Amino acid sequence: MPRLDLKGDARARKRIGKAFEALVALQARLRAANGCPWDREQTHDSLRTYLVEETYEVLDALDSGDAHKFADELGDLLLQIVFHAQLAAEGGKFDIADVIEQIYRKMVRRHPHVFGEVRAETSAQVLKNWEQLKSEERAKNKDAQALAAAGASILDPVPRSLPALLEAHQLTRRAANVGFDWYDVNGIFDKLAEETEELKQSLASGDGRPERLEEEVGDLLFVGVNLARFLGLDPEIALKKANRKFARRFREMERLAAARGRALNGLSAAEFDALWNEVKGADAENAAGKRRAASGERS
Repeated sequence: MPRLDLKGDARARKRIGKAFEALVALQARLRAANGCPWDREQTHDSLRTYLVEETYEVLDALDSGDAHKFADELGDLLLQIVFHAQLAAEGGKFDIADVIEQIYRKMVRRHPHVFGEVRAETSAQVLKNWEQLKSEERAKNKDAQALAAAGASILDPVPRSLPALLEAHQLTRRAANVGFDWYDVNGIFDKLAEETEELKQSLASGDGRPERLEEEVGDLLFVGVNLARFLGLDPEIALKKANRKFARRFREMERLAAARGRALNGLSAAEFDALWNEVKGADAENAAGKRRAASGERS
């Protein structure tokens, strides 16, 4: 394993090493015979939910712009990794050192433009090299060779337990890696219009069977995921942000209505539209003000 070369003075490197060793030792202590009953009951399967939850909490903290909260949530996520490694070590499978060494070697191997002779001047070239190296690694893997001989698909590594948006994103990304992709974004817009029209036709024809509508809506959502991926966006994060934007605006509608002595369930459709547009307008003006402030302009 190449020697880890962390930037910074020796004191900083020593602090990092001591802190990480202390965390690993703490988790081992919690799992010990005289440790924590809850920690001792956990398994890889029982921790699955926490791993997902902590990942989303990290993303929320990142979006908040609060550095302290971000660091705190990253710590919670790191604990999940240490916890799983401790369970594996107890089972004689691997330990946290194996985890670190494997990812270190992989990062060196997949960055030949930094640690080798390969040239990569742009991010696109880096990603192309990355995918090529991944493909070569899979070809050398004996398990992968056995699966290929059995007629396995390049889509097989995508976990079926993923949330639907993430699963769709990974499926289409893998298909795109072998050339099965749109020529340009206009083709996706055309497909979006096509799927929208098919859903409209199902509704207009009176074919309102739940399974039929479910299929059409699913197709529409799938194209939306393709659009996000093609534009280099993560659909899960994009939808999360849309959810938060809707919740923020709806709560502001509730606040404004209450301040005017009204309840939302007593508003007409026209009043709902007017209130929503009022909130949207204020939201847009606030965003514009922040952009001007960030660019040093006077409002």
